[in-house]
Amino acid sequence: MLDRIRAYFDFASLGTNFRREIVAGITTFVSMSYIIAVNPAILKAAGIPPGPSMVATIITAVFGSLAMGLYANRPFAIAPYMGENAFLAYTVVKVLGFRWQTALGAVFLAGILFTALTLARVRQWLVEGVPPSLRHSFAVGIGLFLAFIGLNDAGIVNVGIAGAPVKVGAITSPAVTVAIGGFLLISTLMIWRVPASILIGIVVTTFVAYLARVAPAPTSWISLPPSPAPLLMQLDIRGAFSWSFFGVLLSFFMMDFVDTMGTLVGLSARAGFLDEHGNLPQIERPMLVDAVSTAFAALLGTSTSGAFIESATGIDAGGRSGFTALVTATMFALAIFFSPFIVAIPVQAYSPALIVVGLLMLSPITKIDFSDYTELIPAFAVVALMSFTYNIGIGVTGGFVLYPFFKLISGRYREVRPGLWILALVSILFFIFYPYT
Repeated sequence: MLDRIRAYFDFASLGTNFRREIVAGITTFVSMSYIIAVNPAILKAAGIPPGPSMVATIITAVFGSLAMGLYANRPFAIAPYMGENAFLAYTVVKVLGFRWQTALGAVFLAGILFTALTLARVRQWLVEGVPPSLRHSFAVGIGLFLAFIGLNDAGIVNVGIAGAPVKVGAITSPAVTVAIGGFLLISTLMIWRVPASILIGIVVTTFVAYLARVAPAPTSWISLPPSPAPLLMQLDIRGAFSWSFFGVLLSFFMMDFVDTMGTLVGLSARAGFLDEHGNLPQIERPMLVDAVSTAFAALLGTSTSGAFIESATGIDAGGRSGFTALVTATMFALAIFFSPFIVAIPVQAYSPALIVVGLLMLSPITKIDFSDYTELIPAFAVVALMSFTYNIGIGVTGGFVLYPFFKLISGRYREVRPGLWILALVSILFFIFYPYT
């Protein structure tokens, strides 16, 4: 049986083994387990009941991660995206006044459209039109984005005031000190080349946070999950087809498209999956999983789902095959009964891991040609916009617009593939119709 599993997941050619994949899967889960609590908390602002929302979040992660592991054989975990959930709750519902059922209808339509485009190989054709410099910038931008999330969650960097948008946090406070200690621990273990250094750091920092009383320890470990019935099949597809909803629908479409592409390419670059041309072989498989997972998530009653950037923690722990995703899916399935403990993993424990993984994703910047401004400026825009707008999609679409523009004004428009011209046009529409607030 074990030999069949090794052969199915191609352990030999990927240079991995069971121990490494199991550690990687657990590491990925621990790094992204916050989504179990955070996603329902955000969607609650839209009027979505948090108990059923938590169950929908977990089931979506289980379904998507299983599909990613068994069908795509990639170590990428699936869960509802951060960013898209806030867009649904705060922009679409709270500001624009649409019902959350209509917003879920838009999520479902985006998933169905992505599925059709992937099966028709249009999505892959569009991705192949993205030049290597932009692909490398995706990985770097996501790395800085992750690092910024980690720094902010840890309290090392805080939101500032007008004129000084960010500022240093209370470094000497107990909570921040524990997070800094977690970062130093993980970094030290990595320097010493200790296996599973990120996972060890998260576990140790969790219990230190409990002992230091900067985070409450769980009062119980096991509980029965709430019923998901109030959210099942509650989406309003007809309402999502209205002209007044077009900008929102386009925004959902583009945010999912660029987040998925940027994340898949960035994670694949870190894992060494890209070929000599910067392409991900069989990219249609993880893309199809992402598309189907998004439609599935809407049916369950939660927001857009896709490959999670925190999968980078598992990749850096050695995960290379779909078995990593299966382990993560198994952990999510168990979490539905152990949610009190999972939710109690403090931010001081996983934020240092995000900082470390962020710095590890910076290496592709050396592959960008700094002497060619038509390559450098769009790549810089991707990295800067991802980090400073707190939105992966804005960074990616900005690169799609700027790259062909600078190639055009320099007389080198023949270097732009047809697929990128289409992406540039859709990105311009995205910026025009995006519901700014």
